[in-house]
Amino acid sequence: MLACFDIGASAIKGAAFHSAEDRPLARREATPLTDLDRFAAALAAATADMERAEDTAARAVAISIAGVVDARTGIMTCANIPAIHGRTLAGELSARLERPVFIANDADCFALAEASQGAGRGHDVVFGVILGSGVGGGLVINRRIVSGPGGYGGEWGHGPVFGCVPALRGRLEAAGLPVFDCGCGQIGCVDTVGGARGLERLHRLVGGAALASHEITAGWLAGEVKASEAIDLYLDLLSGPLAMMVNTVGASVLPVGGGLSACRPLVAALDERLRARILWRSDAPLLVPAELSPEPGLIGAAMLGLTHLSEMRDV
Repeated sequence: MLACFDIGASAIKGAAFHSAEDRPLARREATPLTDLDRFAAALAAATADMERAEDTAARAVAISIAGVVDARTGIMTCANIPAIHGRTLAGELSARLERPVFIANDADCFALAEASQGAGRGHDVVFGVILGSGVGGGLVINRRIVSGPGGYGGEWGHGPVFGCVPALRGRLEAAGLPVFDCGCGQIGCVDTVGGARGLERLHRLVGGAALASHEITAGWLAGEVKASEAIDLYLDLLSGPLAMMVNTVGASVLPVGGGLSACRPLVAALDERLRARILWRSDAPLLVPAELSPEPGLIGAAMLGLTHLSEMRDV
C-alpha cells in the first residue's frame, strides 16, 4: 500500500493506493502552515489511519504539493506553506515517518496522471496546462516528469514574455495594454493575464465591470460585448506563448485542468487559436480537457510513488 497526499495551502488530501488504477475516496484536513512538527504529525496520523483501514503497512509516502523541489539539493520552495519552505522535505519526512517519501510539484503530478491514465494516454510527450487562479504546467516525456534545473520545468507562466523587449512593452502600453508586475518578481509574465485573476484583470481593462471569471465566461457565451472583448484578448495573449511551448517540446497533447478548464467552450477556443499558431498542423484538438478530475494530484502522486518503488526494487 502507498500513502498518497495532495497538499496545498488550504488542505491536505490523502488516500491509500494499491495500484495506479485505484480511485479511493480522499480524506481532507487543514494544512498546518507554520509548524513543521504539526505538518509531519498530520501526515503521520493520516498514514496510520490508512494502515488501519487497509490492514497493511504503507510501503512509502508519495506527495503532490503546491511547491517546487530542487532535484539536485532536495530543497523545497513553497512560500504558501512556510513550515516547509527551504527545507529538504523528503529527507526530513522520511526520517520522521520511517519510510521512503517521494515529492513532486502538483502541476507535474497532474501532468503525470494525465499522461499515464488520462487525456495523454498513448502520447510520448504530454504538456499539462493548469489554468487556475494563475498559470502552471508540467512536462512528461515517456511517462516521466521533466522537472528541469531547480525543479522549474514546465513553468510556462513565468518569464517576461510581454515586457522583456522595451520596444514591445512600449507598443503594448500604447495600445492600452499595461505590462503587469508578476508575483514572481518579473514583469509581463503569462501568469499575470492567463489565469482566472488575469482574465478578470483583462475584463476591467477593456472597460468591463469587476466580475468573477465564471461570470465573464458566461457573459462571453451569451454574446456580451465586453466579455467577448476580454476573452478575445485573453485567447490572443495565451495562444502565442503556448504555441512556443508546443513548438519547443513537441507535445502532441495538452491536457488542461484548473478552474477555467470547466468552461469547455473556452478550452476549445484556445485550442483553435493555438493550432493556428504552431508549426505543426493538426486537424485534431491539442488542448483538451483533463480526464482525471477531481483528484489528479493524488493519482499523480500514486504514479510517482509506484514508479520510484519499482525502480528501487530493480536496483
